[in-house]
Amino acid sequence: MARNADSIRRSDVVLTLVLAALAVVLAVENVHDTGGDIRVDSHSWWMLPASLAVVAPLLVWRRSPLLATTVAAAVMALHILAFGWIARCGSGLPLAWTFCYLVGTRDGVRRSLAGLAGAEVLGALVLAHDSAAGPSLIPVVLLLGVGIWGIGRIVHQRSGLARELEARNAELADLRDARASIEVSSDRARLSAELDALLDTRLRQLSQAAREPVEGSEAVAARLATIETGSRQVLAEMREIVGRLRGAPDGQVVALAPAPSVASLDALLARHARGHGRLVVVGAPRSLPASVELSTYRVVEHLLGVLADDPTTPVEVGLHFGADALELTVSGRLVAGADVRAAVARARERVRLQHGNLTVKLGRGRARVVAQLPVGA
Repeated sequence: MARNADSIRRSDVVLTLVLAALAVVLAVENVHDTGGDIRVDSHSWWMLPASLAVVAPLLVWRRSPLLATTVAAAVMALHILAFGWIARCGSGLPLAWTFCYLVGTRDGVRRSLAGLAGAEVLGALVLAHDSAAGPSLIPVVLLLGVGIWGIGRIVHQRSGLARELEARNAELADLRDARASIEVSSDRARLSAELDALLDTRLRQLSQAAREPVEGSEAVAARLATIETGSRQVLAEMREIVGRLRGAPDGQVVALAPAPSVASLDALLARHARGHGRLVVVGAPRSLPASVELSTYRVVEHLLGVLADDPTTPVEVGLHFGADALELTVSGRLVAGADVRAAVARARERVRLQHGNLTVKLGRGRARVVAQLPVGA
């Protein structure tokens, strides 16, 4: 759940408690200060809750920094009227400078300057009837407040740039995924059109050859041999195109074997990892729908293409047979320079065909992919 930007955070509570503790300590010292080292017009214990009231607006500064500084300055003015000359700088100045920084980290320049004005008024009021530091230090305090506010503005600008950069990176990642998906779809459409055109051309040629009249047994045998040769050529070309559709390397022909399944993963992993890979099965293995079996195999096949065969960090494939879903986990070290996004896009496409979901975690040269594929109970 997203956090409300105006809500009270733990850091606000901690900061308020620290400044409140300073205010309490200083108020107690004023109450017990009877030595005459500095002027203390009041020794009332009411000074304690009044000092806490000055700090209290800090707790809700996120809702309105300008309002918080204004309320704190107003309460400080009442504090001066009620207790006169006492030592306030020990807790009042840290509070004023804290407000200077906080208003600098929020809002636009105009509202931030208005908040700065409120914080500076608070700092001036702290010293107006302060027995320890005195009004003579007001210009210095105001200059320090402006400097602290400037630091807050720098932090605000850098935070804005960081948020913008994060948003741009997320947008760029989405665009790359979309591009990879479009490339996969485009390749499929192109190869499907190529297969359709091939079948149309070859079948038309075979049909024409079959219709041409021939005489004599030798001519008939030659014609049948021609048709057989053409048919085999059509099958070979179809295998090549289907192989590219199924991800086989160029030049390799896909054998007319049964579709691979989950049971074939062990052999696939052995071919890729040369005995270094590991297949972990959790739960009771059972027969799954053919489409789920094939999609599971293809997802692993796509991902193994970007994972390294490394004995020190072997590739691990996990299958968790749940009641209504098959959880597939593939993890390992990435091959340097591998097109990870394209492989993930192809794997995600396979998972989406089964109405499942796929999550990817990349870090320190490793990848961990988890796919959930719904299956019948």
